[in-house]
Amino acid sequence: MTFVQNFPFICIIMTLFGGPLSSILGRKKAKVLNTAIITAVGLMNLAVLSFVIGTGESYVYSMGHFPAPWGNEIRIGVLEALMAVFFSVIMLLSILGGVKEREEQIEESKQNLYYIMVNLLLSSLIALIYTNDIFTAYVFVEINTISACGLIMIRQNGRTIVAGTRYMIMSLLGSGMLLLGISFLYGLTGELLMSNIHEAVVKIVAEGRYHDPLIVSLGLMSIGLAIKSALFPFHAWLPDAYGYSTVSSSAILSSLVSKGYVFLLIKIFYRVIGFDIVARSHIIDVLFVFGVMGMIMGSVSAIRQSSISRMIAYSSVAQIGYIYMGLGLGSTVGLEATLYHVISHAATKSLLFIAASGLTEVSDDSTDFFDLTGAGYRNKLAGLAFTAGSLSMVGTPLFAGFISKLLFAEAGIGHTYKTLPTMIALAISTVLNTIYFMKTVIRLYTPERQKVEEKKHFTRIHWWNEPLKSATLVCFIALNLVLGLGSARILFLIRNGLRMFG
Repeated sequence: MTFVQNFPFICIIMTLFGGPLSSILGRKKAKVLNTAIITAVGLMNLAVLSFVIGTGESYVYSMGHFPAPWGNEIRIGVLEALMAVFFSVIMLLSILGGVKEREEQIEESKQNLYYIMVNLLLSSLIALIYTNDIFTAYVFVEINTISACGLIMIRQNGRTIVAGTRYMIMSLLGSGMLLLGISFLYGLTGELLMSNIHEAVVKIVAEGRYHDPLIVSLGLMSIGLAIKSALFPFHAWLPDAYGYSTVSSSAILSSLVSKGYVFLLIKIFYRVIGFDIVARSHIIDVLFVFGVMGMIMGSVSAIRQSSISRMIAYSSVAQIGYIYMGLGLGSTVGLEATLYHVISHAATKSLLFIAASGLTEVSDDSTDFFDLTGAGYRNKLAGLAFTAGSLSMVGTPLFAGFISKLLFAEAGIGHTYKTLPTMIALAISTVLNTIYFMKTVIRLYTPERQKVEEKKHFTRIHWWNEPLKSATLVCFIALNLVLGLGSARILFLIRNGLRMFG
């Protein structure tokens, strides 16, 4: 085994222990340590991605070299390494883009706690991507839940406490259902490693035994993860959690947390149960229906908002709907579209939240649309970044969102009975996306008509006033364009990863 093959395990352990270490350091040192750890994790995962692309096959890393059932293991392929690289990049940019607001909105005594939560969250995300043990996945789901709740509540402005409480209640409900499903599955198979469970499930299905318990187990795990990832109609906790947190927390929560749960669900479908068995259960048909409903209802709710942060938050409900619609199509092309959208949405939604913070900063810290009038002139880079993110979400060519919608349309064509609902949902959702995003962009570039003495404390910010946030916005815009213009390479990696994923 080469040294680079140890990197996924090192990443999990390093981020896991980075949290407690941050608690004994000063605020500035904890921030430096957190940034260094995220950067190191990204570089190590990039090395792993290069390695598995070169070998052309996945590999298994056994903890302590103990075999099952005593040992635990992680499984690394192109798809896992690709997701880990993107998650690390989005996490790093989200943290850097919200430094100023974070230091203003969080008490100095709690700054270290914030970095503890970020390290634990990144550790859980990397573990969910790589683990080949379903109970280990559950453990890190709980770590993810607790750390995400901490990121929401740490601002402590009243609304975030309520939002964090709602998030915890819904997440614990989802976690409980996931644990019940795992328990039933363990009772049926006597295994916890995903590959071993799959072998047992195939044998059970071939013998025609335990059909109903297996469906119940699969249904519990699917619903549990759907609740945790805010699939409509389980999304009630999301707007407040995303809309009132610090900008870094909103960017991380909307871009990464729900995607970790989606990736785990994909592993359960393809690696644990087997997608042929899942398709015959019709559970994916249920997910398809709720995905389509989420695409439309999330957008309708976004149109009704008067706050830019809540509008972006409700937009996430619609985008989660896209992901579950793609899963519900039950095809390889649909899964490719889903995985690409996980990446493109992560890059775009973080961009929107950070750009929105720059716009509210020059609007007397108001998120109200009326106060944002002309904000695109007062902070030109933030206005440009928000426009780029909006164009991507609408599905404008050159941007990542265009490729996502194109892939979903291709996946829907030729399906026996889902083609028409897919095309109608894509058309309606795109029109609704255009309404609320372009309405906001127009508002940002509408000249102010108030008299000078009636204006609030509006200021102007140039890119050199906030170099770190400006660099972050530029990187996010570039990442969107790279995903849009270089989609062929990303899709090649996704397809190559799926070949070795099952």
